[in-house]
Amino acid sequence: MSWEQIRDVACAVLMLAGAAFCLLGALGLVRLPDLPARLQAATKPQTLGLLLILLGTAFRVSPESAVTLLLVVLFQVVTAPVISQIVGRSAYRSGTLDRSRLIVDDLTAQVERDERDAADRTTTTDPDRT
Repeated sequence: MSWEQIRDVACAVLMLAGAAFCLLGALGLVRLPDLPARLQAATKPQTLGLLLILLGTAFRVSPESAVTLLLVVLFQVVTAPVISQIVGRSAYRSGTLDRSRLIVDDLTAQVERDERDAADRTTTTDPDRT
């Protein structure tokens, strides 16, 4: 078996595995019942799927383009969890998240503290303001 054939097989396996992960993530977005579960489906399998597809593509392109693809992978791995965290917190704070279904709720104390601070700011008047 030549290097070209091994590279083609590795590329095909990586791209098919990546496509399968992306498909599973998309099915999770459609089938899962609530926002936290959908966030998991949107970030974990989609990120791994994209990583595998780009890695399979990196086998087929020039080294300069492969470095660019690796930078895309790095950017995706760094930003996907951050975006998921922001969406989850926004849903929690806006009340669209069913808090009764949460097993651990570490954000309640922070939200209550923020609400107290906001109320204190609105009731406290600045003597310099007219």
